[in-house]
Amino acid sequence: MIRSLVFFITFTFLVQCSTSPTGRKQIILVKDAEMNEMGTAAFSEMKTKTPVDTAATANQYVNCIVSAELAVTHDTTGVESWEVVVFRDNTPNAFALPGGKIGVYTGMFSVAKNKDQLAAVIGHEIGHVIARHGNERVSQNQLAGGSVKILESLGKPTVAGALGLGAKFGVLLPFSREHESEADIIGLELMAKSGFDPRQSVELWKNMSALGGSKTNELLSTHPSDATRMKNLNAAMPNAMVLWEKAKAEGKRPNCQL
Repeated sequence: MIRSLVFFITFTFLVQCSTSPTGRKQIILVKDAEMNEMGTAAFSEMKTKTPVDTAATANQYVNCIVSAELAVTHDTTGVESWEVVVFRDNTPNAFALPGGKIGVYTGMFSVAKNKDQLAAVIGHEIGHVIARHGNERVSQNQLAGGSVKILESLGKPTVAGALGLGAKFGVLLPFSREHESEADIIGLELMAKSGFDPRQSVELWKNMSALGGSKTNELLSTHPSDATRMKNLNAAMPNAMVLWEKAKAEGKRPNCQL
Protein backbone atom coordinates (compact mmCIF):
# COMPACT_ATOMS: atom_id res chain seq x y z
CA MET A 1 0.00 0.00 0.00
CA ILE A 2 2.77 2.42 1.03
CA ARG A 3 4.88 1.47 -1.99
CA SER A 4 1.90 2.07 -4.27
CA LEU A 5 1.35 5.49 -2.72
CA VAL A 6 5.02 6.42 -3.10
CA PHE A 7 4.97 5.27 -6.72
CA PHE A 8 1.81 7.32 -7.41
CA ILE A 9 3.33 10.45 -5.85
CA THR A 10 6.55 9.98 -7.83
CA PHE A 11 4.57 9.34 -11.00
CA THR A 12 2.45 12.48 -10.48
CA PHE A 13 5.56 14.59 -9.84
CA LEU A 14 7.21 13.37 -13.02
CA VAL A 15 4.12 13.97 -15.14
CA GLN A 16 3.75 17.53 -13.86
CA CYS A 17 7.44 18.41 -14.28
CA SER A 18 8.14 16.88 -17.70
CA THR A 19 7.10 18.68 -20.87
CA SER A 20 7.92 18.23 -24.54
CA PRO A 21 9.29 21.04 -26.78
CA THR A 22 5.68 21.87 -27.72
CA GLY A 23 4.61 22.16 -24.08
CA ARG A 24 2.83 18.80 -23.87
CA LYS A 25 3.01 17.06 -20.47
CA GLN A 26 4.90 13.79 -20.58
CA ILE A 27 5.44 10.60 -18.61
CA ILE A 28 9.23 10.37 -18.29
CA LEU A 29 10.55 7.74 -15.89
CA VAL A 30 13.97 6.93 -17.34
CA LYS A 31 17.13 9.02 -17.07
CA ASP A 32 18.41 10.52 -20.33
CA ALA A 33 21.81 8.88 -19.86
CA GLU A 34 20.20 5.46 -19.67
CA MET A 35 18.08 6.10 -22.75
CA ASN A 36 21.12 7.34 -24.66
CA GLU A 37 22.99 4.18 -23.73
CA MET A 38 20.09 2.06 -24.95
CA GLY A 39 19.91 3.96 -28.23
CA THR A 40 23.64 3.63 -28.81
CA ALA A 41 23.58 -0.11 -28.15
CA ALA A 42 20.58 -0.71 -30.42
CA PHE A 43 22.10 1.40 -33.21
CA SER A 44 25.41 -0.46 -33.03
CA GLU A 45 23.56 -3.76 -33.28
CA MET A 46 21.51 -2.51 -36.20
CA LYS A 47 24.65 -1.58 -38.14
CA THR A 48 25.71 -5.22 -37.97
CA LYS A 49 22.38 -6.46 -39.34
CA THR A 50 21.51 -3.89 -42.04
CA PRO A 51 23.87 -3.07 -44.95
CA VAL A 52 25.46 0.37 -44.67
CA ASP A 53 25.74 2.51 -47.79
CA THR A 54 29.20 4.06 -47.91
CA ALA A 55 28.69 6.05 -51.13
CA ALA A 56 30.23 9.47 -50.58
CA THR A 57 27.54 11.37 -52.47
CA ALA A 58 24.62 9.96 -50.47
CA ASN A 59 26.39 10.40 -47.15
CA GLN A 60 27.47 13.97 -47.87
CA TYR A 61 23.91 14.83 -48.95
CA VAL A 62 22.31 13.44 -45.80
CA ASN A 63 24.95 14.87 -43.48
CA CYS A 64 24.59 18.30 -45.10
CA ILE A 65 20.91 18.35 -44.21
CA VAL A 66 21.45 16.95 -40.71
CA SER A 67 24.19 19.48 -39.94
CA ALA A 68 22.01 22.40 -41.04
CA GLU A 69 19.12 21.28 -38.85
CA LEU A 70 21.22 20.39 -35.81
CA ALA A 71 22.66 23.92 -35.94
CA VAL A 72 19.23 25.25 -34.95
CA THR A 73 18.23 22.35 -32.68
CA HIS A 74 17.92 22.80 -28.93
CA ASP A 75 18.57 19.42 -27.35
CA THR A 76 18.42 18.80 -23.60
CA THR A 77 18.80 15.00 -23.64
CA GLY A 78 22.56 15.02 -23.14
CA VAL A 79 23.61 14.01 -26.67
CA GLU A 80 27.27 14.94 -27.09
CA SER A 81 27.55 14.20 -30.80
CA TRP A 82 25.11 12.88 -33.39
CA GLU A 83 25.83 9.91 -35.61
CA VAL A 84 24.26 9.59 -39.07
CA VAL A 85 24.23 6.40 -41.13
CA VAL A 86 22.77 5.77 -44.58
CA PHE A 87 21.45 2.21 -44.82
CA ARG A 88 21.21 0.40 -48.12
CA ASP A 89 17.55 -0.56 -48.11
CA ASN A 90 14.81 0.20 -50.63
CA THR A 91 12.24 0.93 -47.92
CA PRO A 92 11.25 4.63 -47.93
CA ASN A 93 11.98 5.21 -44.26
CA ALA A 94 14.22 6.87 -41.70
CA PHE A 95 14.50 6.71 -37.93
CA ALA A 96 16.24 8.23 -34.94
CA LEU A 97 17.16 6.78 -31.56
CA PRO A 98 18.03 8.30 -28.19
CA GLY A 99 21.69 9.19 -28.02
CA GLY A 100 21.56 11.13 -31.30
CA LYS A 101 21.52 8.20 -33.72
CA ILE A 102 19.94 8.84 -37.14
CA GLY A 103 19.40 6.26 -39.86
CA VAL A 104 18.21 7.07 -43.39
CA TYR A 105 17.31 4.32 -45.85
CA THR A 106 18.34 4.82 -49.47
CA GLY A 107 14.73 4.06 -50.44
CA MET A 108 13.77 7.43 -48.96
CA PHE A 109 15.57 9.27 -51.77
CA SER A 110 12.92 8.21 -54.29
CA VAL A 111 10.10 9.65 -52.14
CA ALA A 112 11.80 12.69 -50.62
CA LYS A 113 12.59 14.08 -54.05
CA ASN A 114 14.65 17.11 -53.04
CA LYS A 115 16.69 18.46 -50.13
CA ASP A 116 13.71 20.26 -48.60
CA GLN A 117 11.56 17.14 -48.53
CA LEU A 118 14.37 15.08 -47.01
CA ALA A 119 14.87 17.88 -44.48
CA ALA A 120 11.24 17.39 -43.45
CA VAL A 121 11.93 13.70 -42.88
CA ILE A 122 15.14 14.25 -40.93
CA GLY A 123 13.69 17.13 -38.92
CA HIS A 124 10.81 14.84 -37.95
CA GLU A 125 13.27 12.19 -36.75
CA ILE A 126 15.33 14.71 -34.79
CA GLY A 127 12.03 15.81 -33.26
CA HIS A 128 11.44 12.31 -31.90
CA VAL A 129 14.78 12.44 -30.09
CA ILE A 130 14.64 15.93 -28.59
CA ALA A 131 11.01 15.38 -27.53
CA ARG A 132 12.03 12.17 -25.71
CA HIS A 133 9.44 10.07 -27.51
CA GLY A 134 11.56 6.95 -27.05
CA ASN A 135 11.67 7.62 -23.33
CA GLU A 136 7.91 7.98 -23.24
CA ARG A 137 7.51 4.68 -25.09
CA VAL A 138 9.75 2.88 -22.60
CA SER A 139 8.17 4.65 -19.62
CA GLN A 140 4.70 3.63 -20.72
CA ASN A 141 5.89 0.03 -21.04
CA GLN A 142 7.32 0.23 -17.54
CA LEU A 143 4.07 1.55 -16.12
CA ALA A 144 2.15 -1.19 -17.87
CA GLY A 145 4.47 -3.69 -16.20
CA GLY A 146 4.04 -2.06 -12.80
CA SER A 147 7.71 -1.31 -12.31
CA VAL A 148 10.26 1.45 -12.80
CA LYS A 149 13.18 -1.02 -12.79
CA ILE A 150 12.32 -3.10 -15.83
CA LEU A 151 15.32 -1.89 -17.86
CA GLU A 152 17.72 -3.62 -15.51
CA SER A 153 16.62 -7.00 -16.86
CA LEU A 154 16.25 -6.12 -20.55
CA GLY A 155 18.36 -7.89 -23.15
CA LYS A 156 19.35 -6.39 -26.52
CA PRO A 157 16.32 -7.69 -28.50
CA THR A 158 13.93 -6.32 -25.88
CA VAL A 159 15.77 -2.99 -25.71
CA ALA A 160 15.60 -2.70 -29.49
CA GLY A 161 11.89 -3.45 -29.45
CA ALA A 162 11.26 -0.92 -26.69
CA LEU A 163 12.97 1.73 -28.82
CA GLY A 164 10.91 0.90 -31.89
CA LEU A 165 13.15 -1.47 -33.82
CA GLY A 166 11.65 -4.74 -35.02
CA ALA A 167 13.12 -8.15 -34.22
CA LYS A 168 15.36 -8.11 -37.31
CA PHE A 169 16.16 -4.39 -36.95
CA GLY A 170 14.86 -3.85 -40.45
CA VAL A 171 11.31 -3.13 -39.32
CA LEU A 172 10.66 0.23 -37.71
CA LEU A 173 7.74 0.23 -35.31
CA PRO A 174 5.71 3.47 -35.33
CA PHE A 175 5.32 5.82 -32.43
CA SER A 176 1.85 6.80 -31.29
CA ARG A 177 -0.23 9.18 -33.40
CA GLU A 178 0.41 11.87 -30.79
CA HIS A 179 4.16 11.42 -31.06
CA GLU A 180 4.11 11.34 -34.85
CA SER A 181 2.04 14.51 -35.07
CA GLU A 182 4.26 16.31 -32.57
CA ALA A 183 7.42 15.24 -34.44
CA ASP A 184 5.87 16.58 -37.66
CA ILE A 185 5.47 20.04 -36.13
CA ILE A 186 8.90 20.05 -34.48
CA GLY A 187 10.44 18.94 -37.77
CA LEU A 188 8.56 21.64 -39.67
CA GLU A 189 10.04 24.31 -37.40
CA LEU A 190 13.55 22.85 -37.58
CA MET A 191 13.57 22.73 -41.38
CA ALA A 192 12.24 26.29 -41.60
CA LYS A 193 14.73 27.65 -39.06
CA SER A 194 17.62 26.03 -40.94
CA GLY A 195 16.62 27.49 -44.31
CA PHE A 196 14.69 24.67 -45.96
CA ASP A 197 11.33 25.40 -47.63
CA PRO A 198 8.68 24.25 -45.09
CA ARG A 199 6.04 23.95 -47.81
CA GLN A 200 7.89 20.91 -49.12
CA SER A 201 6.83 18.97 -46.00
CA VAL A 202 3.33 18.81 -47.45
CA GLU A 203 4.69 17.79 -50.85
CA LEU A 204 6.56 14.98 -49.12
CA TRP A 205 3.33 13.58 -47.73
CA LYS A 206 1.69 13.88 -51.10
CA ASN A 207 4.49 11.68 -52.42
CA MET A 208 4.04 9.25 -49.55
CA SER A 209 0.31 9.11 -50.18
CA ALA A 210 0.91 8.44 -53.86
CA LEU A 211 2.75 5.25 -52.96
CA GLY A 212 -0.64 3.70 -52.36
CA GLY A 213 -0.81 0.25 -50.86
CA SER A 214 -3.06 -1.03 -48.10
CA LYS A 215 -3.40 1.50 -45.29
CA THR A 216 -5.14 0.90 -41.97
CA ASN A 217 -7.97 3.22 -41.00
CA GLU A 218 -6.58 6.11 -38.97
CA LEU A 219 -8.62 5.20 -35.90
CA LEU A 220 -7.01 1.75 -35.87
CA SER A 221 -3.52 2.92 -36.76
CA THR A 222 -0.67 4.32 -34.70
CA HIS A 223 0.10 6.79 -37.50
CA PRO A 224 -2.03 9.79 -38.44
CA SER A 225 -3.45 9.48 -41.94
CA ASP A 226 -1.58 11.27 -44.73
CA ALA A 227 -4.50 13.69 -45.06
CA THR A 228 -4.41 14.50 -41.34
CA ARG A 229 -0.67 15.09 -41.43
CA MET A 230 -0.97 17.46 -44.37
CA LYS A 231 -3.86 19.29 -42.68
CA ASN A 232 -1.83 19.75 -39.48
CA LEU A 233 1.26 20.87 -41.37
CA ASN A 234 -0.74 23.40 -43.38
CA ALA A 235 -2.25 24.75 -40.17
CA ALA A 236 1.24 25.33 -38.77
CA MET A 237 2.60 26.68 -42.06
CA PRO A 238 2.10 30.45 -41.45
CA ASN A 239 4.47 30.37 -38.47
CA ALA A 240 6.90 28.13 -40.36
CA MET A 241 6.98 30.58 -43.26
CA VAL A 242 7.91 33.40 -40.89
CA LEU A 243 10.75 31.27 -39.51
CA TRP A 244 11.91 30.42 -43.04
CA GLU A 245 11.96 34.06 -44.17
CA LYS A 246 13.97 34.96 -41.08
CA ALA A 247 16.42 32.13 -41.74
CA LYS A 248 16.94 33.25 -45.33
CA ALA A 249 17.49 36.82 -44.17
CA GLU A 250 20.21 35.46 -41.87
CA GLY A 251 21.88 33.79 -44.86
CA LYS A 252 20.79 30.23 -44.08
CA ARG A 253 20.46 28.62 -47.50
CA PRO A 254 21.77 25.02 -47.25
CA ASN A 255 23.35 23.88 -50.49
CA CYS A 256 22.80 20.14 -50.11
CA GLN A 257 22.88 18.10 -53.30
CA LEU A 258 22.56 14.43 -54.13
